[in-house]
Amino acid sequence: MNYTSFIIKVLKKPKYTLCEQKIPLTETVGKFYQFRNNLSTICKVSFWGQSAYESLKYYKTNDYLLVEGYLSLEPFTFEKLDITTNIELSIFKVSPFSLKTEQIKK
Repeated sequence: MNYTSFIIKVLKKPKYTLCEQKIPLTETVGKFYQFRNNLSTICKVSFWGQSAYESLKYYKTNDYLLVEGYLSLEPFTFEKLDITTNIELSIFKVSPFSLKTEQIKK
């Protein structure tokens, strides 16, 4: 595992759960920001602690986030979000990079 920072795009709606130790956990599917289309840039994104609440409340599909956390390369299948990937990001710090705003109708 390496501690890194990335810009990711949220691809699926985040799902909230509690892990065994009652720690808040929000999981989603993300994509590393880059210009070329490449399937290996899809990853599982896990937000822990206070970031889990914030990610569920503020961030939606197609938002770009600046994230810091641990990168792990382990093969797994993520049944809830219907994806198989080798890359997982465990996020501990998250900042909005480019949020998709909804226009307010008067």
